[in-house]
Amino acid sequence: MSDALPPLTALRAFEAAARHLSFAKAADELNVTPAALSFQIKSLEERLGAPVFHRLNRAVTLTEAGRVLQPGTQDGFEALYAAWRGARRMISNNVLTVTAGPAITSKWLAPRMFEFAQAHPEIELRFSASLRVMDFERDEIDLAIRFGGGDDNGLYARPLIDEWVTPMMAPALAEIIKTPADLANHTLLHQDLFPFDSRTLDWATWFRFAGLGAPPKGGPRFSQADHALDAAIAGTGAVMGRYSLSESALSAGQLIAPFRLAIRLPYRYRLLTPPESQNRPHVAAFEEWIVKQTDAMQNFDANHDFVDMDGNPV
Repeated sequence: MSDALPPLTALRAFEAAARHLSFAKAADELNVTPAALSFQIKSLEERLGAPVFHRLNRAVTLTEAGRVLQPGTQDGFEALYAAWRGARRMISNNVLTVTAGPAITSKWLAPRMFEFAQAHPEIELRFSASLRVMDFERDEIDLAIRFGGGDDNGLYARPLIDEWVTPMMAPALAEIIKTPADLANHTLLHQDLFPFDSRTLDWATWFRFAGLGAPPKGGPRFSQADHALDAAIAGTGAVMGRYSLSESALSAGQLIAPFRLAIRLPYRYRLLTPPESQNRPHVAAFEEWIVKQTDAMQNFDANHDFVDMDGNPV
């Protein structure tokens, strides 16, 4: 029996049929007729010397030989597709795909994109705004901006923004709320800040660190931090604002952070890419640009006294 592989078309037909357990669905996926697909599988079985499917009236199941063959062919075609996508992305030098969370995309990246486009008109920048941790190969991503503690699994990682929170409000409301104690008499906006951390960080935490009593009950609650910021900008109430998301609004005077006490978090944004992509010209250009943007964000730090999530000065 020869160890020579059957034609790639026959293996591809088998892989699709084994995945769907349907000749008709596999033929539709591969854009061939069921008869053509059946012929390819028959040729594979003749080369193997054994059937790989049990043909039933309206279905097929894998034989023992088919069950042995199926995992390897599926993994092999996934690897081939990944390599092909990677090669195509490597030669598509004018396209750069970046993934980031929806909030940081809308509040931080989007307002700055005009500057990057002006500086690099040769780059077509594409965004994939998602909280899902995407796979660089499978999802055809060049760069990721991720937030958290930093388990980056061998990727090239460049720190970008150290996160902190403090009360923020619209200028008109800041004219009324003169001291931290005044917050107790106004609407407080609540949000789910960091669902991946079991430790609580909310208005009660800030009130406790400020030496105040319990914050007032009630107030709107938002599942997304950027939605809470939008409500604060509209003057609805005060929010425990994340600096990364509010920096543009603070710089534009849409929000005021009037009090010195701020809580610095053990989380940061990082720019991530596979090590082999780090020195690609467009990747390097984006890194250089975004580092300049984040380096310019240190201006507000001097206005605050920082404590950690346990209330210790930092």
